[in-house]
Amino acid sequence: MNIEAKITDWAGKLYQKQLEACTDKELYDVLLNVCKELIREKTPITGRKKVYYISAEFLIGKLLSNNLLNLGIYEEVDRVLSAKGKSLCAIEEAEPEPSLGNGGLGRLAACFLDSIATLGLCGDGIGLNYHFGLFKQVFEDKLQKARKNEWIEKQSWLTKTDVTYEVAFGNRKVTGRMYDIDVIGYDNGVNKLHLFDLETVDENLVKEGIAFDKDAIEKNLTLFLYPDDSDEAGNLLRIHQQYFMVSCAAQLILDEMKQKDYDLHALHEHVVIQINDTHPTMVIPELIRILTKQEGFSMAEAISVVSQTCAYTNHTILAEALEKWPLHYLERVVPQLVPTIKELDVRVRKQYPDPKVQLIDENRRVHMAHIDIHYGFSVNGVAAIHTEILKKTELNHFYKLYPYKFNNKTNGITFRRWLLSCNKELTKLLEETIGSGFKKDAKELQKLLSFQEDSRVLDAIAKIKKQKKEALAAYIAKHEGVELDPESIFDIQIKRMHEYKRQQMNALYIIHKYLEIKKGKKPMRPISFLFGAKAAPAYVIAQDIIHLLLVLQEIVNHDPDVAPFIKVVMVENYNVSYAEKLIPACDVSEQISLASKEASGTGNMKFMLNGAVTLGTADGANVEIRELVGDENIYIFGQDSDAVIRHYTDRDYVPGEYYEKNPMIKEAVDFIVSSKALSVGQEENLRRLYHELLNKDWFMTLLDLEDYIVTKDRMFADFEDREKWKKMSLINIAKAGFFSSDRTIRQYNEEIWKLS
Repeated sequence: MNIEAKITDWAGKLYQKQLEACTDKELYDVLLNVCKELIREKTPITGRKKVYYISAEFLIGKLLSNNLLNLGIYEEVDRVLSAKGKSLCAIEEAEPEPSLGNGGLGRLAACFLDSIATLGLCGDGIGLNYHFGLFKQVFEDKLQKARKNEWIEKQSWLTKTDVTYEVAFGNRKVTGRMYDIDVIGYDNGVNKLHLFDLETVDENLVKEGIAFDKDAIEKNLTLFLYPDDSDEAGNLLRIHQQYFMVSCAAQLILDEMKQKDYDLHALHEHVVIQINDTHPTMVIPELIRILTKQEGFSMAEAISVVSQTCAYTNHTILAEALEKWPLHYLERVVPQLVPTIKELDVRVRKQYPDPKVQLIDENRRVHMAHIDIHYGFSVNGVAAIHTEILKKTELNHFYKLYPYKFNNKTNGITFRRWLLSCNKELTKLLEETIGSGFKKDAKELQKLLSFQEDSRVLDAIAKIKKQKKEALAAYIAKHEGVELDPESIFDIQIKRMHEYKRQQMNALYIIHKYLEIKKGKKPMRPISFLFGAKAAPAYVIAQDIIHLLLVLQEIVNHDPDVAPFIKVVMVENYNVSYAEKLIPACDVSEQISLASKEASGTGNMKFMLNGAVTLGTADGANVEIRELVGDENIYIFGQDSDAVIRHYTDRDYVPGEYYEKNPMIKEAVDFIVSSKALSVGQEENLRRLYHELLNKDWFMTLLDLEDYIVTKDRMFADFEDREKWKKMSLINIAKAGFFSSDRTIRQYNEEIWKLS
């Protein structure tokens, strides 16, 4: 295979140009077509049993680098282009970011597809082809504003197929069209990500910001991921989206069964459907409806086969995130599905009189997770502590009924993207030090432990970290207009903006540090605090936290007494591509959610893999990171999940008490509404956040704040022991192998899917 000839050939076909004359954007189109040609030559992965991973989100990120890597041609392409005076890195920047996901849920789904293909397992993803995704974040007047995030271009990884399905919303029918994105295994075959869309969708419906007519279903159905559900029209649109996704999925699955001449009564022998959170739940009653209405199954037969086919992944401990749809909404949007849901509820009531486990509650709300648990064969959490909390508290009523269904599958990340692709320098060093086996078997990273006393290796890792910090500082100077010192400590918190993730606690630490410096107490080394997060447009307090961070960015960075010692940056429009720059440059990984509230987290794993040290609570996968690296290589603070759950049970947490009895806490909280902050920020936003912290603080920021400040100060002091820190960094990298999504998918397959 002559890669240079292929690239040259496509440059001629598309643009009638030599490579030297092509722009970076043109070369991106050229490489996209080269990849698609090579993918067509690869063998599709097949098998007698197939997993369909259905998810509302697939946060796949830019695909060029990942696909070149998985095809095994990245280095050769880089050499060809370098010889022509072109930069592959610059070409990668020209690729638009697919807008198909939001946070960890969607990023996990993308990693899982990568691992399914890499392990040679037969499995496809199914989701929706959002035209504008979540939204593009811009900052105006230190407030988040939402804009449509256009990403679909004529030259695209999307391939339009001939597969269409009719979907009924009561008397109204629409036609779903399937688009495919190839999912290439690392040194393996190809699976698909199937994304359904409506050809009647009208992008011009979005006039200003992200507002649009929510009632025009034929025109709006796949415009946005998670449309604003603060009104009835938004809720109904979400139900339309979810049913459209699962109806197309159910029809595709049954079609593929028939194409292979499999007996539909043996569906569970050839198909497993992994339901990623509750958004795809309606696939269960939809399959049952189709089998009984169109395929001649009795209700008992249909329930039996579907219940042996569907498995459910729970991603949350937050009650509000377990979807509950008013029955009358479903009656309006999908009346044909309601008799099946009611029948399923009747059967549960006959067997289990406990109202807590019924599908339809006394307020006539349909609990989607209850459908998944009763009518699926597996329920898994995504971190050891998360699964235990589900069993002991949140889903305890179900655990008592079905202890055999519950299992844990600790989340993982694909090392192809989060090491091999985004940190090539570290990858090269690891290859030179421990060989290349870790690329296929992440457990081989443990070989690095034998080098923890080797100053050459320790210094080389530290040098790479500095290079990554310098590169990030240059990028931030260009894109955010803030100058960062690469010699400073890079303290990074990047994740969805939510009170339970407690970005507000980090902000209070920054305020505390600002006030300390103003009093003359200066840190030993400058510190750069970096944030990246989007807030749901209807989530007011989350928007207020972003506002506070942007206010602090202006105050801190422009104060001549303080700016030499600390800087604050809230990066704009945080996404996968930004994460690929931030994560390799991180020194301190902020994982500070309230214990018992973060199901797992996956950012913590990516930071660890790239040599950052975790500052966190005993929550989610932090617990397993701690077990792997030992207490001496992680910084854990705050009350544990048992204590937090007791506070909720006893209703004894009063934030005002912590505020009144601790002058350090009071001073930091009061700064939010100080004349200094109000002179820079919006009074309405700042006062609302201040009152929220003092009077409600549902996620107990003030409970852990003092311990957070003490632990973080200790961590920053320890950073000055450079030899100790280098060793901690190495140990974190060496112990990260457990968190490979390849390991997670092997467990899914061995214990749930049983594909081969």
